[in-house]
Amino acid sequence: MSLHTSAAPSCRSNQCAGRFGWLDRPDRRSWPSHHKRCGAQSAPGLGGAQTIANRSTKTVTDDDDKRRKTVDSINTETLSRSGRAHHDLDSLRRTVAGRVYVPDDPEWDRVRAPWARNVEQTPLAVLEVADAEDVRHAVRWAVENGRQVTAQPVGHGANDSLDQVLLLRTRALDSIAIDLDAGTATVGAGVKTGELLNALRHTGLTFLAGSNPDPTVVGMTITGGMSWFGRAYGLAANSVVSVELVDAKGRLRRVNHGEDPELFWAVRGGGGDFGIITSLELKLVAARDLYGGRLFWPIEAMPQVLRVYREVTRSAPDQLSLWYYTYQFPPLPDVPEPLRGRGFAAVAVAYLGSADGAEELLQPLRSVPGLVLDLLGPTPMNELGSIAGEPTDPMPSLEQSMFLDDLDDEVIERLTAVAGAGSGSPLLSLQIRHLGGAFRSRHPDDGAAGHIDAPYVLFALGIPVGPGRAEAIAATFSHIDDAVHGHTDGRTVPNFLGPGDDVRRAWPPQVRRRLSQIKLTVDPMNTIRSNRRVLDHAGQPREG
Repeated sequence: MSLHTSAAPSCRSNQCAGRFGWLDRPDRRSWPSHHKRCGAQSAPGLGGAQTIANRSTKTVTDDDDKRRKTVDSINTETLSRSGRAHHDLDSLRRTVAGRVYVPDDPEWDRVRAPWARNVEQTPLAVLEVADAEDVRHAVRWAVENGRQVTAQPVGHGANDSLDQVLLLRTRALDSIAIDLDAGTATVGAGVKTGELLNALRHTGLTFLAGSNPDPTVVGMTITGGMSWFGRAYGLAANSVVSVELVDAKGRLRRVNHGEDPELFWAVRGGGGDFGIITSLELKLVAARDLYGGRLFWPIEAMPQVLRVYREVTRSAPDQLSLWYYTYQFPPLPDVPEPLRGRGFAAVAVAYLGSADGAEELLQPLRSVPGLVLDLLGPTPMNELGSIAGEPTDPMPSLEQSMFLDDLDDEVIERLTAVAGAGSGSPLLSLQIRHLGGAFRSRHPDDGAAGHIDAPYVLFALGIPVGPGRAEAIAATFSHIDDAVHGHTDGRTVPNFLGPGDDVRRAWPPQVRRRLSQIKLTVDPMNTIRSNRRVLDHAGQPREG
């Protein structure tokens, strides 16, 4: 039995989602709220910043006039506004059904903007693709015109300027096909996490969804896939059954364990550097009862909450995922009044099982004095994103992340000094996710995402708005580095790489070398460009 649908428009209004999405739990809020579905179309989605001036020179022979063309050393000045660039784009317009935007279009700022508004993207042009055939034509055009091409369905994960790159918006690839008998879902590149959760609502199945409903399923999955259910089922990248992509020759292909297994290995954790992905087929899991939400204490309780959190996570079953947070909520009108302008220590919970089973495991946390807000309760699977209540609307952001080998008293004391009461921390949140369980599982069929041995991953988020804010956030990131020194190997997952971050931190050296070799094999012209580039600016494997 199969179900077919397209992703519904997602609510993006400030009233419906909240500009920052602090606590999107209308069923258990203790304050008045507005939360109704609307038909507003979503805006573009997340990023990072790093300007690229020059790249290496490679050439290709044109079949028509044998002219030599530069492929990967495009001057970053004003080619996009030149007559020649417009002439080149005319040939693209003639072959695609979607709309091509250039810098003098009135909607240019809208279509080029990533989710992270502090990232200034200046691509050559933006193509809002209509279908997979548009992607195929776009890649062929890029090869013929010596350009690079990248895809951002809604803009999450953007991390550099994209100078002279053709940017594809693939949000229109929004098909969802659910095969109940096979227990799989095939989703287009534009389908958001929340949309697939909604489509699966009455099927008795779900997938390894991330914490935020706004990023696409494809984007979240191919960069590792840190799911709420990872402790029970592992990284989402390893749940991929097959991938449909347009390769660097402009061919629409399907790859899996039997068809080009090396390429299939690479895209499952290596990201979108190996082709423009148009759809993924994913293994689904049984949608069990879900008990979730958050517990809040005053920020002064941070060290005590962290110590109890550590003890609970040491013996937690794989069905229980716990994430610690320190919050510093800004004094803004769209932050709910109980949180506005205040700091908190909090623990977010997702338990695959009954309320009674969860509460028994959570009793040590409930025993921490001073609990001020309790948002725990049975949670419909399609409301998974409400547990963490992460921002969904585009905004400026700076991020830092790293694995933690342990969470001993010294680390707790140091982190409290950096982000706790009286620290003056400019961060919106400091998060520590418990890993372990199936995150550690190794299987010979796994992709480049592999497994994670570290028991925790730290993630810090700052909003660089206002004079001196970006500098204060950067200084706090340095203090966090000092606080966890000796308790981390410095690595993280591709999902968590922030603006301008070093992609070498995303994969172990042996995985990075294998990814580089595959990239050089399948895309020797370096035509495909992802947000997490395997090769350096010169198109060579990264050293170190």
